[in-house]
Amino acid sequence: MTSINSSCAYCGVGCGVEVSSNLDQALPLATHQIDSLSLTGMAKHPANLGRLCAKGENLLASIEQPTNLLYPQDASGKSISWNDAINTISQRFNEVISEHGPQAVAFYLSGQLLTEDYYVANKLAKGFIGTANVDTNSRLCMSSAVSAHQRAFGEDVVSGNYQDFEQARVIVLVGSNAAWTHPVLFQRMLAARSANGTKIVVVDPMASATAKQADVHLAIKPGCDHHLFNGLLSYLAKHDLIDAPYIQAHTEHFDQAIQQIATDYQDADIAKLTGLSADQVLAFYQLFVAHQQVITASCQGVNQSTLGTDTTNAIINCHLARGQVGKPGSGFFSLTGQPNAMGGREVGGLATQLACHLGFADKERSLVAEHWEAPNIVGHKGLTAVEMFDAVASGEIKAIWVLGTNPAASLPDSHNVSKALADCPFVVVSDVTADTDTAKLADLLLPALPWSQKDGTVTNSERTISRQRGFVIPKGEAKADWWSLAQVANAMGYAGFEYQSAYDVFVEHAQLSSKVKQAYPYKAFDISGLASISYEQYQALKPTQWPINDTSQEGTTDRRVFTDGQFATETGKAQFVYSKQTNLERSPSPINKQNQLLLNSGRSRDQWHTMTRTGHIAKLRGHQVEPTIAMSQATANRVGVSQDQLILCQPVVNCVNEDYVSTNNNATIARVEIDSSIGDDSAFMSMHWTKQFSQAGGVNQALDSRYDPYSKQPGFKHQTVEILDAGIKLQGALFGTLEYAQTSVYQVQHTLYSGSCVHLGFAVDHVSLLSSQRSLSWTVSLPQQQIKVTCVTDNNCLSGLLLTSQTKVNVDLEAVAALIGHELAPDLLKTLHSLIRAGNSPLVCSCTGVSVADIDAAVHQQLDNQVFESGIKSADFGKALDAVQSNLGCGRQCGSCNSEVKQCAADSWQIALGEMQPYQAEKPAKEDVA
Repeated sequence: MTSINSSCAYCGVGCGVEVSSNLDQALPLATHQIDSLSLTGMAKHPANLGRLCAKGENLLASIEQPTNLLYPQDASGKSISWNDAINTISQRFNEVISEHGPQAVAFYLSGQLLTEDYYVANKLAKGFIGTANVDTNSRLCMSSAVSAHQRAFGEDVVSGNYQDFEQARVIVLVGSNAAWTHPVLFQRMLAARSANGTKIVVVDPMASATAKQADVHLAIKPGCDHHLFNGLLSYLAKHDLIDAPYIQAHTEHFDQAIQQIATDYQDADIAKLTGLSADQVLAFYQLFVAHQQVITASCQGVNQSTLGTDTTNAIINCHLARGQVGKPGSGFFSLTGQPNAMGGREVGGLATQLACHLGFADKERSLVAEHWEAPNIVGHKGLTAVEMFDAVASGEIKAIWVLGTNPAASLPDSHNVSKALADCPFVVVSDVTADTDTAKLADLLLPALPWSQKDGTVTNSERTISRQRGFVIPKGEAKADWWSLAQVANAMGYAGFEYQSAYDVFVEHAQLSSKVKQAYPYKAFDISGLASISYEQYQALKPTQWPINDTSQEGTTDRRVFTDGQFATETGKAQFVYSKQTNLERSPSPINKQNQLLLNSGRSRDQWHTMTRTGHIAKLRGHQVEPTIAMSQATANRVGVSQDQLILCQPVVNCVNEDYVSTNNNATIARVEIDSSIGDDSAFMSMHWTKQFSQAGGVNQALDSRYDPYSKQPGFKHQTVEILDAGIKLQGALFGTLEYAQTSVYQVQHTLYSGSCVHLGFAVDHVSLLSSQRSLSWTVSLPQQQIKVTCVTDNNCLSGLLLTSQTKVNVDLEAVAALIGHELAPDLLKTLHSLIRAGNSPLVCSCTGVSVADIDAAVHQQLDNQVFESGIKSADFGKALDAVQSNLGCGRQCGSCNSEVKQCAADSWQIALGEMQPYQAEKPAKEDVA
């Protein structure tokens, strides 16, 4: 058996994976041999130590897309040669530059790219074309943390590492549902709590899967985290709980920050501002100061806000005041969203910087220009993501190259972004499939290498560089992104892009790092120790954490930055940063209508970004079948909607000042889900849905493009929206092939193990088939609804099946889909009737395929199998839960569903006890089953 070590393609934890083949030949293998592959977590990788989440465990299933892009294509979908594609791009770019100047060209990149891809894109754009209009989708998830790091530390640096979570005595998670978004790292936090008694505090408006497993959940008012931490800094100063010697020796502007906070918060009530109780606020502050080893980590709940940078600095201020930076088990930690968001920032992936964390000062520009031998080095920052697509819409940008991302779905105000791309004179898209919302708008499509075929490096949240190694031979003519960029550079007449492999690019990057470190010794980013590695050493590179200033440091990962109190500023001191809040200008509009609420968007448990790689994997689709909008029962009652209702969600136009608001009035359609974990007057929608999978598009059609003024990161969170009935009179589920005459207004594609399903909604109360189809129809009457069954046959076999009703059709989708292709005989019809009457049970654990019904049955079995001589006690629930999880395996693998498993088991336990009155001695207390 042969194997290759590589890295996971998803979140910023940066897990290592080991791919093995049972064939007697070395990897990489041809794509038709992927069935021989197996994938496990890499036991010696410092990020995951062998563990993987559900998405990681299903990486091999992502290799084959429904339609893989294999050859360059023009706008008509016709395949063309690489020579023609390269010549077209170079010619069109040169024409635009000649007529409109270099700023009319833009590149939009992705945290899915490898560092080498990022490097070549930035070199081409910022060094040779002369445009700084190069930004990345990391702007949508990480840039507020970047700006806060730069303001506080002088450089975009995460100072700690993952071991800090295991050494901390208090872990504070702010705006992070790590149990779902960073499940492997969250499991390390839970293990630390079990081993050391570490307290986990979650600050989040939602009772998320993470909050449900925390020791303390602070259900803060949306958008008010900055008040909590500004109040904490004031509390530290008032009670002399600061590290005065550290502040004096290693920081600046502490007194100014305290004085300004005292002025702004003179009569403020932190509890009232945050929506917490006074006791909760005080208890949190006391817990924070009770230990020196405190680590605070934030994610999109903080970053994706118009106050994201200020909030992050408010958190960092508290750790600086306690002297908790660069020390084991303490400090601020930014949880990165994408696998190579940090690697992209290292090479200048953002429009606001050059490579190696440099800016645009003359000395910095000259250093980069000399290393690149670049004739047109840019002299200023470029347009950031939202600004860039606004410039595309206005016609300022005439040509744009989008690599490895889907802005037509992922940016706010997505309808206008799509329109901008559709109207742009020249759009190039590099991707693994032609099916994305953005790819469908391209004038030229380039086939990029997918994850399984890429070769290069990525850098995770803790600054660890890992080798990405391909293990599948590419089909067709898919190419590395660095290669296509370099070929275009050559065709445009630029020298210095004669790379033969990713190794050549990486070494050039490391050599630039060496020159930067010599010129700016206080800079923390440093990979100069890798500047002279050989090709063989690069191929065998072990996971290594920067700074790396010596070749002997390869494979070292337990490293921290700023341990000596010296920071990457001109004075060498960290900065306390407090900006006088303008939160009234940047806050959501008030809810002034009965049908309005505050909408948050975020990740669902098992999907990734715009579902390009995960939406077609049956095992990952079971947890969230359709787009949903989750809200409390009280909120649903107020806005006038009910469970499973299909509703329109649309932006409230002109709800803030004109600098932050979209002018369109688009809407998306989602199904209402009553969820007690959501606070009143709020709702939550998954960010993942796109027109590729849902006809109505995703949540970003309902969000406007306001952004943080410092980081320019869009504020996806807590925006005011309106909820309206979608006007859908008939709903349905379609299996197999069947054509109907009416037009659907709601259509969601759903991949199943045994085929596929399409969830439908119509604005009419009946659907008729095309006359050419032979069909059979009848109605099944159920207690709550009537379901019309329409069958289409082909050679007396069931080829298509449509189930329709005035309300949601609940059936076992897998079992019904499995009937397609079978003879339409009495036994099949009997089975179909049974399935319709049985309904459906939601999936809970993707790793094991366990549903709510499975857990319910297992709980009842535990009660049936046990004899309680003195009655069933609430303490018995823990034993029963352990037995259920041991028998089913749910919540015991990646752990991301653990809170859901416990809640389902608790619900079943309480119901079962109610059914067993003769044996019930005491009803479980709520805290015993929470």
